[in-house]
Amino acid sequence: MRFADRSDAGRVLARALADRTWTDPLVLGLARGGVPVAVEVASALGGELGVAVARKIGATGHPEYGVGAVTADGAPIFDEDALRLLRLTADDLAETCAAERQEARRRLARYRDGPVRLEGRDVLVVDDGLATGVTARAALREARGQRPGRLVLAVPVGAADAVRALAEDADLVVCPHARADFRAVGRFYERFDQVTDDQVVALLGGQGSR
Repeated sequence: MRFADRSDAGRVLARALADRTWTDPLVLGLARGGVPVAVEVASALGGELGVAVARKIGATGHPEYGVGAVTADGAPIFDEDALRLLRLTADDLAETCAAERQEARRRLARYRDGPVRLEGRDVLVVDDGLATGVTARAALREARGQRPGRLVLAVPVGAADAVRALAEDADLVVCPHARADFRAVGRFYERFDQVTDDQVVALLGGQGSR
């Protein structure tokens, strides 16, 4: 199973969500790659399109290996098993965490003009795939603090163990293709180009500041 691109994945995901009843839905694409997916979901559900930003916290000396994540304002979260394995503490990663929080704030300032109301609404956090789930968990926890009526994580494909784990942070997790053989999100896409800031702003309808 492979999607043609993120828009194709979004349409598949939208079909998996279409048979439910939604209350004032807000669809938050997890930047950057989740935004093209979220566009299709918001269109199909008649919901408002928005953006969420969570930044991976990489291990010291191995920035590609995510051991945590942080949002613009929420508390950082860490994979405690990964920290123990690498003999790291949260204090060891404080500088990296601060830098990633600053980048999250920069992106939010670029993508949107101000805060979006979540309270009482069905809020769907959408990404292009779920690997470890650490950035999705950070985004969900920040959203939970704004008292949504129902909090949903929706992804077209993901690692089966991560899908199960994220049920602790969302009221509902929707993943049409939960895979035990999951290795990387990109292998499930024929086209998986990096999404740029300019593309995110364009997809959001020019809501971000230029």
